[in-house]
Amino acid sequence: MFYWAWLSLKTRSFFFFTASNPTIEFGGMLGESKDKIFKLIPDQYIPKTYKLNPSVDQDSFLERLKLEGLDYPFILKPDIGERGWMVEMIKNEKDLTDYLDRIQVDFLVQEYVAYDVELGVFYYRYPNCGRGTVSSIVMKEMLGVTGDGIRSIADLMTDDARAKMHLDQLKLKMPDRLKQIPKRDERVELNPIGNHSRGTTFLNGNHLIDSRLIEVFDKVSAQIDGFYFGRYDLRCHSVEDLYNGEHFKILELNGAGAEPAHIYQPGFSLIQAYKDIIHHLKVLADISTLNKKNGIPYYSFRKGLKEILKIRKYNQQKVT
Repeated sequence: MFYWAWLSLKTRSFFFFTASNPTIEFGGMLGESKDKIFKLIPDQYIPKTYKLNPSVDQDSFLERLKLEGLDYPFILKPDIGERGWMVEMIKNEKDLTDYLDRIQVDFLVQEYVAYDVELGVFYYRYPNCGRGTVSSIVMKEMLGVTGDGIRSIADLMTDDARAKMHLDQLKLKMPDRLKQIPKRDERVELNPIGNHSRGTTFLNGNHLIDSRLIEVFDKVSAQIDGFYFGRYDLRCHSVEDLYNGEHFKILELNGAGAEPAHIYQPGFSLIQAYKDIIHHLKVLADISTLNKKNGIPYYSFRKGLKEILKIRKYNQQKVT
């Protein structure tokens, strides 16, 4: 917070970050539309995705789903959302009915990507440079338990420090499955959504960064107009395929509000985490300053405040 205040003084703007990614609302700090960001990304890199209004009825939903060539399972997520709120894998008609009854805001229907590896790849490029860098990789280990051939999934969860925090919620959502007894050494995934709030463990994957990976994300990012700073959340068949620029799909692209999520590795040094955050904030300010020199203005205080109030109103709408 102190460093953020210093950057605001240095740039003479509370909203300097809004120039970091000129084509993304608010620079991608808060309240940005995922649908609008997807429209910036070439189709070859993203799963099939489209936006719907919360007033859509189930018959119309299923008709559109068929028209798009999608089937169960698929992902539903709010167009504007964060930290895994209302992101769900829909496996059957019951799941769909429940979701449509609860969702109060515009949402996205997204093809489920069944690749095994999920990563968060942080990339940035200075506007006056032809090449960028990958500065952080987080590997995501989904919430799950390993069977012993004796105990039920529910019993296994009670002995797992992370899983037991989600036991009550999953008892309501999948009571029959929690009664099952997995085989010895069988790994059972309990939530397919790669977010901390869903029990995912974030692991430091910075050892995966090399020139091949940077070249892949230079190529992808060069095709996204106005993108300079943020994190790709993606799934790939394997890391080797990703190095080759093959068999991966971008699930989300986060802008100025993105974090170098490798810092959430259990046991990661707090001091080093602060250093890594400060480094990325400095890069964010430097990119924003360069873009301003190239004619992209920061939001005025009035415009920035108006945007924050709009986001606040939206967040209130989510829970009504």
